[in-house]
Amino acid sequence: MQYPKDSRPVGDLRSNMDAYGISAELQNQFTRSITFHGITAPGVFIAVFMVDYCLELLGAHPRERLYAISETYRCVPDPVQVVTGCTFGNHRLQVIPIGKFALTMNRPADTPETEGVRVYVDADKLKDFPLINAWYTHSPGFSSLNMIYPLIDEILKAGRDILSVQRVRVHVPLKQSWKSVRCSSCGELVPDMMVEGKVCRGCGPASYYEVISPC
Repeated sequence: MQYPKDSRPVGDLRSNMDAYGISAELQNQFTRSITFHGITAPGVFIAVFMVDYCLELLGAHPRERLYAISETYRCVPDPVQVVTGCTFGNHRLQVIPIGKFALTMNRPADTPETEGVRVYVDADKLKDFPLINAWYTHSPGFSSLNMIYPLIDEILKAGRDILSVQRVRVHVPLKQSWKSVRCSSCGELVPDMMVEGKVCRGCGPASYYEVISPC
């Protein structure tokens, strides 16, 4: 998506947030998430509402130990990391890229399954918000160059009204024991579970580079 060159800081949207009764805490989450994301993206505002909704449904504090699954790489993972501390690095954030603007969150569990909540953008509810609907469905009538800020204003006005929620049962992956083995192709150490026929995935199906020379 192409954004206007004169991208406004989130602070310029504060008056809109105040007008729609958005709390100071949530406004701070918008600011931090947009700063982390790098651009004033409409999807980040929706994602912040999603994270806040999940926390409320779970009765959880933002810094409580939680786990999250985003169903897209677009926008959603960044507010999750900023607000909750669930990150890729601490293995508490997972992305399953199935193309849905949805987020599932749950508490830790020692069992193979646990209950959680899933919040998603509801296509039926978008009909009440024409700008959001046009943007979300990639309508040719939507122009990101001159409609982006009216869109964000409509997102702030809509808040949770475009979201729906489900109580879900989440499959908890079992911790696997592993040992390091050397790849027969590159010679680097990798977990044995990531070797196929003595070759690591980086030399096999996940190869993405060619070595030019050692530094």
